[in-house]
Amino acid sequence: MAGRPPPPIYEAETAGVKIRVQPRFMHDESKPASGEYVWSYTVEIENGSERTWTLTMRHWDIIDSHGRRQLVDGEGVVGQTPTLQPGKSFRYSSGAPLGAPSGMMGGMYTLVDEDGEEMNVRIPTFSLDSPYERSRPS
Repeated sequence: MAGRPPPPIYEAETAGVKIRVQPRFMHDESKPASGEYVWSYTVEIENGSERTWTLTMRHWDIIDSHGRRQLVDGEGVVGQTPTLQPGKSFRYSSGAPLGAPSGMMGGMYTLVDEDGEEMNVRIPTFSLDSPYERSRPS
């Protein structure tokens, strides 16, 4: 919608690998009257290191504003295990439904180089904000 500021971009770097995440509240897919809130998020993984890495696993920690926690572990991202050569990047989009009007997500990716060495890279914790969150008393 016009007049909305662009969503923030969250960034973290581990050993030259940058992870950028931009979440966006999905008004058309959310049903606040039914307690259903949906966000999309776009992730960019940029390999600024001198090694070639393959993303093999993901781990997400999702907490909604009611304190409910979901842990999500799995192979790759969006059905892929992308390989990033030095200087290359990979971008994908996915979604997160919550039963609360706000929350936060963060986690890590496991990367493996050509020699089989593993490295965990941090996904920055990012806020899932909707216009339906009531302000809390301080």
